[in-house]
Amino acid sequence: MKSPKYHLYLTGNEYTQIINALVELKNELISEGRYTDAVDELLIKFSKARTKNLKVVYTN
Repeated sequence: MKSPKYHLYLTGNEYTQIINALVELKNELISEGRYTDAVDELLIKFSKARTKNLKVVYTN
């Protein structure tokens, strides 16, 4: 059975905040002497993610 795919639509600011949070988490894990494999995988996925321009239409 295939696992479902999820899509996140982020602004540039949100993308930057996520990358910074992951880097901070990785630094904390390194200072504690713990493994950073999961965080590394997420950083790679975010860095390879495609960007897509969307037009947002607000309706009442």
